[in-house]
Amino acid sequence: MALLRAREAVMEEFRPMLARIDMTEQQWRVVRVLAEAGALDASEVALRASILAPSLTRIIRNLEERKLIRRKKDNSDGRRVILEIAPGGAALIKKAIPESAAAYERLEARFGATHINTLLDLLDQFTVK
Repeated sequence: MALLRAREAVMEEFRPMLARIDMTEQQWRVVRVLAEAGALDASEVALRASILAPSLTRIIRNLEERKLIRRKKDNSDGRRVILEIAPGGAALIKKAIPESAAAYERLEARFGATHINTLLDLLDQFTVK
């Protein structure tokens, strides 16, 4: 429960930005993963964005229709789908960066940079298998 409450405290800072750019939290995670990592297969995007495969299918369709991401078949394995950020997605990320940075600054002011960094380090250790 404590982790869920902490997640909600963090997301309170980002939800207004997401509403302004008309993105769900899951869509934002997919776009961010692709913007940061480059082209990835769909299963890797699901893993990195912490999204279940059935949900990712619907999200991909929506983001592709909005021209925020592109989907293509893997040349070496036609069963695999490769996703990459589209110019529209890159533009959306660029537009959202100042507001996203401001949200991080508010969190840092509220909790302190040391506590946030410690928390991130602990969460990284917690999720390593």
